Amino acid sequence: MFRLSGVSKTFGAVQAVRDIDLSIAPGSTTALIGPSGCGKSTLIRLLNGLVTPDAGEVRFDEVPLTAANVMEVRRRTGYVIQDGGLFPHLTARGNVALMARQLGWDRARIGRRLEELAELTQFPADALARYPAQLSGGQRQRVSLMRALMLDPDALLLDEPLGALDPMVRYELQEELRGIFRTLGKTVALVTHDLAEAAYFGDDIVLMRDGAIVQRGDMNALMSAPAEPFVERFVRAQRGISGMLTGNAP
Repeated sequence: MFRLSGVSKTFGAVQAVRDIDLSIAPGSTTALIGPSGCGKSTLIRLLNGLVTPDAGEVRFDEVPLTAANVMEVRRRTGYVIQDGGLFPHLTARGNVALMARQLGWDRARIGRRLEELAELTQFPADALARYPAQLSGGQRQRVSLMRALMLDPDALLLDEPLGALDPMVRYELQEELRGIFRTLGKTVALVTHDLAEAAYFGDDIVLMRDGAIVQRGDMNALMSAPAEPFVERFVRAQRGISGMLTGNAP
């Protein structure tokens, strides 16, 4: 669904990503992980054309991403950021339906889709009339997810969607999100700083450092066959991760 070939991007003196080769298969969930500033969020933005590479090529569904087709690609790619990115002057309903209205969907079609998404995300229907400031953190993230799914996109890009939530809400949403991914069967690329979360969601884990991919594979590969000492240190730094994954946590 996505393919990056030799992709590099620089912001001023900072090399955000460098010489990235990465393919993401249709229907899979890929977790991008690494220390702060490693380039994972830039990589997500490259996938939907919010950032243009200085070198290399980004393909979506085997078609090169260009200025001419970037808006079409964005309509086929739902995008969720950490704080939700909701418009405070719009209700939950208004936020979710914004793009559908721009594309000329009629009221009945919008209403049907809102009902489907509210049921899918377990969002209370009576809260659709509330504004973001009147919603809990978990509810705001559900609204953001509904907005990303409104046009029934082929792919979802999520940039630390649960990072700002308290642990209990985060745990609940992790379970719900994984269920949604499996139900819909969409291609998902998810940025997280939490290795346990990456292991929970990802069919494939991509570990980055200094703008480059250090290792790619499943959690067992990262733990049992680290590509370099950094990988081992990164895994070890996530306290208790080895025990949680093997069932030997203290």
